[in-house]
Amino acid sequence: MAESKNDKAYKYRQEISQMMYVSGETGEPSVETTSIIEDIVRQQVIELLRNCTEQATRRGSRSISINDLIFQIRHDTAKVSRLRTFLSWKDVRKNVKDSDDKGADADIGAAEDPGGGVVAGSGPVDDAAKKNKKSKVGLPWEPASFYNQEVPERDDEEDEEEEEMNYITLQRLRKADERTKAMTREEYVTWSEYRQASFTYRKGKRFREWAGFGIVTDSKPSDDIVDILGFLTFEMVQTLTETALKVKEQEDLFKAQSGGVGGAADGEAKKRKRQQGLFDPPSEGRTPVEPRHVQEAFRRLQARPKKIRAMLNDTHLPHRTTLNLF
Repeated sequence: MAESKNDKAYKYRQEISQMMYVSGETGEPSVETTSIIEDIVRQQVIELLRNCTEQATRRGSRSISINDLIFQIRHDTAKVSRLRTFLSWKDVRKNVKDSDDKGADADIGAAEDPGGGVVAGSGPVDDAAKKNKKSKVGLPWEPASFYNQEVPERDDEEDEEEEEMNYITLQRLRKADERTKAMTREEYVTWSEYRQASFTYRKGKRFREWAGFGIVTDSKPSDDIVDILGFLTFEMVQTLTETALKVKEQEDLFKAQSGGVGGAADGEAKKRKRQQGLFDPPSEGRTPVEPRHVQEAFRRLQARPKKIRAMLNDTHLPHRTTLNLF
């Protein structure tokens, strides 16, 4: 009975396995590994909601907002930029859906000139086109929000956040291309299906219970809040998996290098055995990531910069021990 109760506490083993596969894991992770990842992600979500609730209370509000959530990750500029892009395209899809539902009425209501042509720049059709354009999500703590007038953007202009986001996105796309270029059609279909894995999509009620809405915070989450948390939880699993794979790769490399202890000839033989042939499958992912790799990855993601620790030395200020959000 104890085991069945334990299993019921973990609700996202399948989704986490799929997210890990997309993030670079090629083996089948164990129940212990996915359980540890789920515990870590839930801990991160609870910390997010707790911080958001405190932020909302300072504003004099009982409900958390989108800006409260984004504010918690504001130092990770690349992630904020990806989240803003996600929200912008989400808004575009919503506007397109609304305009499709009103398509017939929009055609009837379009302004016409005496010659029978549609007047450009007027009527519901043009308004819908403007709404369907991807808009930039503004944040209240950015310098641009301090002014009444907004500087018009140039088409060829990219800020530092977008450049960093594009660099990280290109790195992940390059890794995905390396993974998928040798896949069969069936494997690629599976890959595409796993990319849709989510903690929140069509699981809103289960996620709200799992995340602690009503316990950690009394705020009733909007659809946008749940979507943002779905985006962030996928990012958390991806970051944990990528870091754990690096830990495992370093461990395997150390074992391979320190394996030859029986003289020079034995060492040369083992070295030749370790050399990879041109058509050999990649060594990464032959054995799945284990719980110790995930624990070490979490430890590294919780490490504080040495500069901050040094500044607190020989002072009476308490050392910061809150959870690092990643």
